[in-house]
Amino acid sequence: MTSDQKEKLLPNENKLIAQRREKLEAIRTSGVAFPNDFKRQNRAQELIKSFYELEKEEIDEQSLSVAVAGRVIRMRGPFVVLQDGDSTIQLYVNNKELAVDYAECVKGLDLGDIIGVSGKLFKTGKGELTVRIASVRLLTKALRPLPDKHKGLTDTELRYRQRYVDLIANEESRNIFLTRSKIIRYIRDYFENAGFIEVETPMMQVIPGGATARPFVTHHNALDQDMYLRVAPELYLKRLIVGGLDRVFELNRNFRNEGLSTKHNPEFTMLEFYQAFSSYEDLMDLTEDLFKVVAERMGKESKIEYQGMSIDFAEPFERLSVTDSIVKICKIKDKACFSSEEKIRNLAKELNVTCDNGWGKGKVLMEIFDQRVEHELTQPTFITEYPLEVSPLARRNQDNPEITDRFELFI
Repeated sequence: MTSDQKEKLLPNENKLIAQRREKLEAIRTSGVAFPNDFKRQNRAQELIKSFYELEKEEIDEQSLSVAVAGRVIRMRGPFVVLQDGDSTIQLYVNNKELAVDYAECVKGLDLGDIIGVSGKLFKTGKGELTVRIASVRLLTKALRPLPDKHKGLTDTELRYRQRYVDLIANEESRNIFLTRSKIIRYIRDYFENAGFIEVETPMMQVIPGGATARPFVTHHNALDQDMYLRVAPELYLKRLIVGGLDRVFELNRNFRNEGLSTKHNPEFTMLEFYQAFSSYEDLMDLTEDLFKVVAERMGKESKIEYQGMSIDFAEPFERLSVTDSIVKICKIKDKACFSSEEKIRNLAKELNVTCDNGWGKGKVLMEIFDQRVEHELTQPTFITEYPLEVSPLARRNQDNPEITDRFELFI
């Protein structure tokens, strides 16, 4: 914990931590503080899925013994709520039926403790699926109190610095992790069903390539030479295409030693795929279908809600060239303004877009797009016909050598 974080402690938080440490010392003195021989037999989500719809009497007839484990997140009277991965389950404590050692264990529990519990499954009068505790073991003592159960963890910086606390306190954060895992799995399924093979390419490269970005530098001791963490897998994936693997994809980590913001991270996950005997229009079709299929498999009926907007993947994705997108968003009436560098610079001035005197017309055009168009693209939109000047790795268009066969998808 940093000095700044210590200063943010509540007045009584140091006292609470001290009390919990005293409990831990007492446990260490009396026996094993962190046992690892408890075997969980049941997950909360599985129990809820199998038994929640059954009537109370049906569950009682089965007399089902279960063994669950997880974190204590609430305690109210004889009831304890256990957080188990992506779900919770209620526990019931009857001190008259419990052995003395188990009753003492329950009495000494704090919010955040991790416990293992064995007992019978039943339903309360209110229909809550519950485990009646027959035995309980403290598996891990939590030395710090959990965030407020009503407010949760609201400090944005703390949520990112201590993601584990964010996951404990905020169900929404756990759901994001679970959702991401499903999306990655569905993406893999999609490409495998489309005849692609998944590959891994080198993360350390002698020459960084595949994108224009500042790389991270590391040193290879055995070879006694500097190497670079990859900024993109593109060049190696293309070599695989040359070698005869005509459909490849990679879900990979990339590293770009540049700025840090809510839109950019120096380390990030990228999907890249390559398909031989295809045009960029074919890859746009594939990309559009990928989004639709994954959205459907996520149970979203091709729609998701984001920041108050409904993003619809069912409708055909709009396809606009860079110049057509500027015409549409900026409501330009005469496309002759794109006919020369001078006219494009005049257009930039009219739209209050600042440009460097050394830029060519392709770069000026992209600056207009970046400042006046990009943030207006909410529904899925393919932007095509990028200027050659800003597309060093893309294929030059056969009919117009000033543009390239390249697209970007904006949502």
